[in-house]
Amino acid sequence: MPTVVLMDVSLSMTRPVSLEGNEDFQRKNLAVHGLNMLFEHMASNYRLEFTALMAFSSLWELLVPFTRDYNALQEALSNLDDYDKTCVESALQGVNSVVQQEWGNACPCQVVLVTDGSLGIGKGSLRHSLQTLNHRGDAKKFPLPFPFPTKLYIMCVANAEELQMSDTMNNLEELLHLSGGDGQIFTVDGALCMKSVQAMFGRLIDHAYSPFHAVLHCGNLSSDVQVFPRPEPVIIDEEVEPIPQSVNADLKIVGFIEITDICSPPVISRHLVLPIAVNKEMDDVGAGTTEELEEEPSASQMAGKSPNFCVLLHGSLKVEGMVALVQLGAEWYGMLYSQADSKKKSNLMMSIFEPGSEPLPWLGKISHLGPISEATENPYGEDDNKSPFPLQPQVKRSYAQTVTVWIKASGLQTDVQKILRNARKLPEKTQTFYKELNRLRKAALAFGFWELLKGVADLLERECTLLPDSAHPDAAFQLSHAAQQLKLASTGDSQYAAFDHNIVPMHTDFSNGGS
Repeated sequence: MPTVVLMDVSLSMTRPVSLEGNEDFQRKNLAVHGLNMLFEHMASNYRLEFTALMAFSSLWELLVPFTRDYNALQEALSNLDDYDKTCVESALQGVNSVVQQEWGNACPCQVVLVTDGSLGIGKGSLRHSLQTLNHRGDAKKFPLPFPFPTKLYIMCVANAEELQMSDTMNNLEELLHLSGGDGQIFTVDGALCMKSVQAMFGRLIDHAYSPFHAVLHCGNLSSDVQVFPRPEPVIIDEEVEPIPQSVNADLKIVGFIEITDICSPPVISRHLVLPIAVNKEMDDVGAGTTEELEEEPSASQMAGKSPNFCVLLHGSLKVEGMVALVQLGAEWYGMLYSQADSKKKSNLMMSIFEPGSEPLPWLGKISHLGPISEATENPYGEDDNKSPFPLQPQVKRSYAQTVTVWIKASGLQTDVQKILRNARKLPEKTQTFYKELNRLRKAALAFGFWELLKGVADLLERECTLLPDSAHPDAAFQLSHAAQQLKLASTGDSQYAAFDHNIVPMHTDFSNGGS
């Protein structure tokens, strides 16, 4: 998940802050100190994270394009210049342009906006931008929400009391809401000083950049791994009081399956799995280039010279063309597989399925799968010429009856018009008329759409009054009869609104002079 750091370099960031020791600092100095702390943390724990640095005032500038070189990012921070007034809208347009050019619209991105809370003045200020949101054409549309998934973190080098003295906090909260609400506003606690700014960036690190360490188990083998990026908690909407479910720190491989049997399953997120112990060989599992890892070997890198189960697993999956089913929690599964970035480099990836015991219908319940050795005969055949998947359902579904679904108003309008067209051709279309009428009646009763039955009844009565003098006498009787039955059903009375009941044509006998 790439990160864009958006640094405010307007004149308001040069306001002095008195610190201990009679040494004057600017708010910009405190912000740079906090960002250096963030970059040092990412260099140690998120070496695969791509990060870009942008500066903005009334205009924006890309200082460092997306890179893993955190030394270049810190060097650019130390050479920041001061410019004019703040224009957040212009900066967000720059973020939109930079991210789409590099990653497109599908890749999720984190945006860290560092500012002192000053909204700017006049035209171009955040206050002015938000006030004119509803008075813009498509050519001058506000850049939020971005076309790609975004988490916006606003770092204010100011305390909450200072921001609440004006409408700054309200405007920042509205900005966060426009971005999709997936993010947070951080402010300084207490007096503005080096320590309080460090604490603020520490909260950001804990919230968004804390590594996810886990242990990958397979029988008696295990390996310490880091899952990147950190898996997000998942909320199941079907529950009455949904509680976020988090991925366990113990990842248990429950079995292996042919990659052709699992195909391209629906997943909620994808992650890179890295062994904690790193060495040269880890380049094969996506731990960065060998040159990057050999610059400053650490203790963990030295430990990587010992055999590692994660490396063995990745190589086996890659050679055998299989995936490993991994249990992430109670009735929650995912899969581990090898994914090639290029001809020479591949990664050990983990895809997370939707929570549930049957995330992939064609496999059935994951807990019901077992080893081939326990089967009475090889389900793949003696020559691997067949597959036990997809599983055939025990009850064969019938698709003969079409289900009436009204997703759009046009679909409902079409069904009503079909009834009216047949009504105008009575008595020749009597059977078709009642067939369509009963289909609409059942759908309306299933949805509790009583008003529809009353409305169609009124339409049929109106059609009855508009019949020409040349119309067959039976048409008026049938229309009146159908309208009366629909009105009775619209009352909801169980005697007339039974779902299985069908309206039958009214019996008439004009040849004998009676009805």
